[in-house]
Amino acid sequence: MIDYSIVIPTTGRDNLWRLLTALRKADGPPPREIIVVDDRAEAFEDLALPASAAQITLLRSGGRGPAAARNVGWRQATAEWIAFLDDDVITDARWPARLAADLTGLDATVGASQARIEVPLPDDRRPTDDERGTAGLAGARWITADMAYRRTALAVVGGFDERFTRAYREDADLALRVIEDGYAIVSGHRVTTHPARRSGVLASVRAQRGNADDVLMRRKHGVRWRSRIGEGHGRLGWHAVTTAAGAAAGILFALGHRRAAAACGAGWAALTGRFAASRIAPGPRTADEIGRMLLTSVLIPPVACWQRLRGELRYRTRRHRGDPPPLALLFDRDDTLIVNVPYLADPEAVRPMPGARDALHWLRREGIRIGVVSNQSGVARGLISQTQLAAVNARVEELLGPIETWQICVHDTAEHCVCRKPAPGMVEQAARALGVDVARCVVIGDTGADVAAARAAGARAILVPTAATRQNEIDDAHRHARVARDLAEAVALALAGVR
Repeated sequence: MIDYSIVIPTTGRDNLWRLLTALRKADGPPPREIIVVDDRAEAFEDLALPASAAQITLLRSGGRGPAAARNVGWRQATAEWIAFLDDDVITDARWPARLAADLTGLDATVGASQARIEVPLPDDRRPTDDERGTAGLAGARWITADMAYRRTALAVVGGFDERFTRAYREDADLALRVIEDGYAIVSGHRVTTHPARRSGVLASVRAQRGNADDVLMRRKHGVRWRSRIGEGHGRLGWHAVTTAAGAAAGILFALGHRRAAAACGAGWAALTGRFAASRIAPGPRTADEIGRMLLTSVLIPPVACWQRLRGELRYRTRRHRGDPPPLALLFDRDDTLIVNVPYLADPEAVRPMPGARDALHWLRREGIRIGVVSNQSGVARGLISQTQLAAVNARVEELLGPIETWQICVHDTAEHCVCRKPAPGMVEQAARALGVDVARCVVIGDTGADVAAARAAGARAILVPTAATRQNEIDDAHRHARVARDLAEAVALALAGVR
């Protein structure tokens, strides 16, 4: 029997009820649970959900986008496989049975199974620009309209990168990271229908925000990221030429160079006309569609260039005025999350620090990633075993809730490793495991080594002194980081921006 949970992010679209009803009536092994994540920024009332044979859990993600909503869902789920469905897809009566057939027999090296997506198009006319855009999903790789991931694969890579705040590139980014971690992604035989839908007049202009997301993809996966996801080159180069021609025409005209302005204007008109014609030709060519294509073909090139510049500024340069909100908090373990017991080997001796449980619950509710970076030289010294260390850490999670990544250095000081704090290794590895920029991490600990490791990695730091913290470490933290009275204040400082 395949053990799976279903996670459905939603913004309250009408099709959600139809999807849940179809899943309830479908044949095949039922999911362990169905988790619906309400991603409306202002959800004044709960969604009305149909009765289901499977347990339906309703969570909220606060309008932070589908990546964050899916993270909220899968971290709550408990099954071996997490089947992600979009709230506007249509599953058939045999979908659970076909999902089970796709997942049965997959070995541990397979991290995900992709469904085949069908987009029905009208038979009596050519498709509109909106419909052609949706139809492109049928040939796309790894889209989470219907994608089943092994939960361990999600945990290893840290789930979706929540910097992708729209339904764009977040699925390809996750798949690439899963593949880079050694997992395979296979294609299943189940078929899911994704209806084409009509968008607003300026939908294609708003979609140019994806150019900023493309900068993040390039930064994370290199210059060949498009070929790796099976996508050709975009039109940004032509958009840049078109925008430059239009801008030059305006500047030259303002300076009185009419002939040169006319030449540049003619170039802009020719490029814009060519772009519009390429979008009009495959469509229904109605007056409404032609007018829409003409308007948006004028607007798209400069907007695309602006969004690309916005992405370059956001993801390729450091911000100097204030700090961006953190994406992850990395905690020291002993005397930060739990009371320090030297070379702790007994899980029953684990005692949370005051406020630790509430602080971590607060972070999960806010969608902030959580990790631990901890020196445990007792293993190298033979004072505790790896098994005992794992049991203690498991007990920490029992008492404080799930930790998304554990980075533990078991080396002694004399080994001169690159991971033991104050070296930056564990902080850098934690950021990679969580799929976040290390500059968007905050390290919270009780010693100067925690602060130094954060600074060396390019993260921010907050010191929470205890009776064992040396005064010079506190003084240094006042100069180079922040100092909090307790864990609750440290988390509040991190969420507010530590500088």
